[in-house]
Amino acid sequence: MKYDSSDAEKRAAFAVADRMAAAARTAPKGCGVDNIEVVILDGIEKDKLSGDMRSIAKETGAAFFNRDAGNVDNSHCIVLIGVKDNPLGLESCGICGFENCGVMKNAGANCTFNITDLGIAVGSAVSLAADNRIDNRVLYSAGKTAVATGVFPKDVRVAYGIPLSTSSKSIFFDREPGCVLV
Repeated sequence: MKYDSSDAEKRAAFAVADRMAAAARTAPKGCGVDNIEVVILDGIEKDKLSGDMRSIAKETGAAFFNRDAGNVDNSHCIVLIGVKDNPLGLESCGICGFENCGVMKNAGANCTFNITDLGIAVGSAVSLAADNRIDNRVLYSAGKTAVATGVFPKDVRVAYGIPLSTSSKSIFFDREPGCVLV
């Protein structure tokens, strides 16, 4: 049987996506509590996500959602990593800026431990992709869209997307500006 390189490259991206899910799962967690959720999208589901990103760009004027949707379109798949809204309930913690977890939750804020665990899981996943020479980029826009459109269960409020690509030049750099800080 003969395979051309594009078939092998696509299979490599999907194999790495699976390993990224495992890396996110096995990343260290605060108090050993695992609140991480991982979803991998391709095909129609990936196309729907990029379409929803374009809709958000149009509704909000956030041009970088549209730019990032193009990156999702041109990727083999996207790994989405989110974290459940599940404060650890530590008394006298306060690192989130609130007196305790109950006050923090009532204010609609996020547990610092949950968000830190998400960052560690994302870092672990993208380092695995880099070690396997699969081009990737962490996208806030894809994660926000996934949360807003119900890709994750309702208890996931924060997520990031990581599209994976194999091309001769990374599609994730030399991009049009889209995020202007004010």
